Amino acid sequence: MAGDAEPAALLAIDGKVATITLNRPQRLNAFNLALHEALRAAFDRIEQDGAIRALIITGAGRAFSAGQDLGDRAAAFDAGTPPDLGELLELHYNRLVLRIAALPVPVIAAVNGMAFGAGAALAIGCDVTLAAASAQFVFGFGRVALGPDAGTSWFLPHRVGPGRALALTLTGEAVDAARAEQIGLISRAVPDEALAQEAHALAEAFAKGPREALAATKQQMRTAFLGSLESALAGEAAMQRRLGATDDYRDAVAAFAEKRPPRFR
Repeated sequence: MAGDAEPAALLAIDGKVATITLNRPQRLNAFNLALHEALRAAFDRIEQDGAIRALIITGAGRAFSAGQDLGDRAAAFDAGTPPDLGELLELHYNRLVLRIAALPVPVIAAVNGMAFGAGAALAIGCDVTLAAASAQFVFGFGRVALGPDAGTSWFLPHRVGPGRALALTLTGEAVDAARAEQIGLISRAVPDEALAQEAHALAEAFAKGPREALAATKQQMRTAFLGSLESALAGEAAMQRRLGATDDYRDAVAAFAEKRPPRFR
């Protein structure tokens, strides 16, 4: 089991296929500064290597990603320096989402377990999303007194329609892989033991395809359908800046640290 002294994300390159593994399994691959920095470094390497033609993103251990690590946020509140969530989104999550969208290669999410909050957003923010049968998706931002971010308010309605997207974010219900495929949230559900093989086979197929055409198709599909991703991200940042200053969010972070249910007001 990896500790935080190990890289928060691992990059492996096999021929023309790169794989990024979120590598904080003891924290269910929750996002912290180290993970964001490791992802940026991996993307830099991929962009500089013209031989890479496809990218897979997956998680180490039993989760894909549990979203934001609230332990970091609890420490900030304890230190009397509550975070500006809008600024943090603009510095980290928004850049992550836009970086994936701008990568000139197809990006496949291989969702190996739970994907919660920003982790679920990362999964559906990739170009193609494969999920193990045991995987679950939870857009449970409301559980910590926040609204959807990390691109959720753009990607989720585009995938499942605005009505279902609103229901999923308001209720925070868990969606298993079979239902996720049925409603169009993911591209395909596969048996757990076949996930890595299926993701690599798809990546190899992309790697054999026309690089420029695939890159152009990716960009066109991102920008042409309804509104822009950039405007959605800006709206999310403004929303979280406001919600991150509320007592409900402060208590949700404290509840996480104290292992108790939050007391929303």
